[in-house]
Amino acid sequence: MTHLTPEEIRAARTADSKTRDRDLAEKLALTEAQLVAAHIGHGATAVVPHPDQIMHAAGSFGETMALTRNVACVHEKIGVYANYHPGPHAAMVLTEEIDLRIFPSHWRHAYMVEKETEAGMRRSLQVFDAAGDAVHKVFLRDETAVDAWADAPANIALPDQEATLVVAARKPPEVPKSDVSKLDILRKEWVRMTDTHQFMRLTSKLKMNRLGAYRIAGAPFVRAVPPKAVDAMLEAVRDQQIEIMLFVGNRGCIQIHTGPIRTLKPMGPWQNVMDPGFNLHLRRDRIAEVWAVDKPTQRGPAVSVEAFDAQGTLIFQVFGLGKEGRDSRPAWREIVKALPTLEVEAVQ
Repeated sequence: MTHLTPEEIRAARTADSKTRDRDLAEKLALTEAQLVAAHIGHGATAVVPHPDQIMHAAGSFGETMALTRNVACVHEKIGVYANYHPGPHAAMVLTEEIDLRIFPSHWRHAYMVEKETEAGMRRSLQVFDAAGDAVHKVFLRDETAVDAWADAPANIALPDQEATLVVAARKPPEVPKSDVSKLDILRKEWVRMTDTHQFMRLTSKLKMNRLGAYRIAGAPFVRAVPPKAVDAMLEAVRDQQIEIMLFVGNRGCIQIHTGPIRTLKPMGPWQNVMDPGFNLHLRRDRIAEVWAVDKPTQRGPAVSVEAFDAQGTLIFQVFGLGKEGRDSRPAWREIVKALPTLEVEAVQ
């Protein structure tokens, strides 16, 4: 329970209106969801948090900006929500622009939010997990969708509009889990994979996880790369204009960019992609480990570059795009091959 009343939270936001909600919440020792909930009746409406309802509403808003983030990276895509595939454990939005993997159990609180800014009224649908951390956000861009926005609460507003929100304690990040005694099994099963999705089932069966397996697998399966090489990787993708798939997510949502990168703008600790339909904001100083990974599939090797923070949480994954007539994988493999190797102690 927060020590501040909704009135005090609203006053703090008015006094510090230019600070982003996530940063202001941290400053006030709140979660972002509690900050938003305090504005119930003052620009915020609590709505049904299930993706079935959220995605239906989002689909009525025309062109939007989809935002998914974790502590080190923000992924923003412009497009229209369509081609939604529901599911009790995993759901999907599959369009050329907005490509999401959704995990409904983590969609616990949601709000329609109106906030007056220097650029005018900003309208957004915001979803949070049980701990009050942002899972996914939808920002309106189409002025003709204001009527659809106004109609949405009739379908998705909760009967109880409570401005005080009780959140669960944050679950600690899963630490890297390895088991050297099962290393031979890991390597033998790795070679037999025919699809990248089999990897998580393999590590789960061996009581490991992604980063734990990478730390012990060794060549030719993985190679440690210096964190500073991420800039070189992005610059090479930009310069060669190859197409990639760039995944950024959290426990409740993964968002994917498919296509090239055209504009990089580093600023302080941030590396930024600033393209017309895609923005990425990456905190390079929070990258602790980077791995070049090679997994076999029926369509050939799936080569990725994957970054983790100091707690072992996945920040992003990048793959080369392989589609008929648009195969960037050979060029991508050369980019990854050229990245320097970070010498780490080998597991015997």
